[in-house]
Amino acid sequence: MGVKYKRILLKLSGEALAGDKKQGLDHDVITEICKSIKKVTDAGVQVAVVVGGGNFWRGRSSGTMDRTRADHIGMLATAMNALAVADVLESLGCDVRVQTAISMQQVAEPYIRNRAVRHLEKGRVVIFGCGTGNPFFSTDTAASLRAAEIQADIYFKATMVDGVYDKDPHVYPDAKKYDTLTFAQVLSENLGVMDSTAATMCRDNNMKMLVFDLSRPDNIYDAVMGENVGTVVSND
Repeated sequence: MGVKYKRILLKLSGEALAGDKKQGLDHDVITEICKSIKKVTDAGVQVAVVVGGGNFWRGRSSGTMDRTRADHIGMLATAMNALAVADVLESLGCDVRVQTAISMQQVAEPYIRNRAVRHLEKGRVVIFGCGTGNPFFSTDTAASLRAAEIQADIYFKATMVDGVYDKDPHVYPDAKKYDTLTFAQVLSENLGVMDSTAATMCRDNNMKMLVFDLSRPDNIYDAVMGENVGTVVSND
């Protein structure tokens, strides 16, 4: 069985990297995620990654702090996560590059779209840190933007649930899971799988998205191989 997607953009939340600890970094959890990424790259798939920063900083819950400054702190948190994921991937034998939307040339390359694509074509994993480099834009929106820029075949959004539901499955036992959805439904029904800016960007750029459960990291590989995993969101 061949791979279904040649180039993917994988969004990892900061919380996913913290595991059960909820904060900071859980090396064992990151290692399992990175093993799955390596399995995907070994299959010949080009992988770009966008990381969030919620395991270190939640800007919107920072109280009285100026929103712009709070978001800048969040961007720095994503840079720490990007370096941590890069380190584990390299220990597993992957060739990795970290690019950040805020210049920090001592630790990472600046984000340059053509250079990122060239890295991908050479089989390197490219990790994007610092979101879009702008306040008021979530890392979900950054993932939508980067997926469109690098012309990914699909945007993989890793979450803690096995797809998109009509309501919170942790609260409502009768919550119904969708196998497929449109971005129009996500926006009109306010499904909360991603913020409206990110959903609109995917819709306007015809970027297909897969929402899946990362508690089983091999879902990344299974999805790449075309197995029925999570919820597919598209314009169709």
